[in-house]
Amino acid sequence: MAKKKQMPDKISYDEALKEIESTLGKIETGSLGVDELAEEVERITGLLRYCRERLYQTEEKIGKILDDPEPEQEQE
Repeated sequence: MAKKKQMPDKISYDEALKEIESTLGKIETGSLGVDELAEEVERITGLLRYCRERLYQTEEKIGKILDDPEPEQEQE
């Protein structure tokens, strides 16, 4: 049985997106074996969840920044 890939603790959104795109390319070209396919689909599912969460967090943060009537100003 193939060893399951673990989600790294520290992965950037861009790294996750590149991995998703790479794996999808392998699926489209048929270069993944049947034994690897389920494992890779499971990994992509986790990466997609991670990316959605990061986008949600970023949207929330930007919304708070834009809604702040008095943005922080540097003190001299």
